Amino acid sequence: MQHKLFFLRKFDTKMTQSEVADYLGISIKTYRDKEKGKAEFTQDEMFALSELFQCGIEEIFLPRTHQNGDRKTLV
Repeated sequence: MQHKLFFLRKFDTKMTQSEVADYLGISIKTYRDKEKGKAEFTQDEMFALSELFQCGIEEIFLPRTHQNGDRKTLV
C-alpha cells in the first residue's frame, strides 16, 4: 500500500479517492488498486500527484522493495 499517499489524500487534503481519480483521469477502481499497491502508478501519474500534493515524488512513493511490508535495504 502507498501509505504516504493515503495519508496525504485522506488527512492533509481531505480528498476522496474519486476526486484524485478524476484529477488523474482514471477510474476510481483503477486508482483504488494503485493506492492499495495492486497496480503501479505511471510516471506521469506520479508527477501529477507530486504536483497535486506539493511534495517530491520521493516523499510520496517508496521503491518497490519497500511496498507491501517488504523492508529490505537497497544497496
